[in-house]
Amino acid sequence: MALDRDHVLRSAAALLTRKSTATMDEVARAAGISRATLHRHFAGRDALVRALESLGIAECEAALRAARLDEGPASEAVRRLVREIEPVAGLLAFLYTENQLFEGEERNQGWARIDEPVAALFRRGQAAGEFRIDLTPAWLTEALYGLLAAGAWVISEGRVAPKDFTHMIAELLLGGALRREES
Repeated sequence: MALDRDHVLRSAAALLTRKSTATMDEVARAAGISRATLHRHFAGRDALVRALESLGIAECEAALRAARLDEGPASEAVRRLVREIEPVAGLLAFLYTENQLFEGEERNQGWARIDEPVAALFRRGQAAGEFRIDLTPAWLTEALYGLLAAGAWVISEGRVAPKDFTHMIAELLLGGALRREES
């Protein structure tokens, strides 16, 4: 029987999203394979994490395309992006905490391919007068990633309803936490 690599990666992503310290034994059990089989395909945790990184990048690139970032007001494009990324937010939350992915010169160029269109979206919103200009596009991009990760974590812990993911993240990022005066 051939190993379904996609199934193994998605099983690993689901487990590591809930339990980032899971062992390779636990990953193998979650995927329904033996530890030996897992090690034949992924030499160790680092190789598994790198494969998950590739999956995460591919999923994010698909979400970027589906969100149509160049269409309509920038604020609506941000909402579409959050909605499109929601299915992969748990994997992104795991990857966001994996410092080894961002060390030295080995940073995957895929992350740059994701960062650039998101930062360009924020620049477009600033140029159109939609977004504050005192916050850099790089900071807004990182803030979005942080909110996506936080949203995935609170939903996985059952502290927030999944249906509120897009609203919570987009509205906090776009509107801030300050209460507006009623007019």
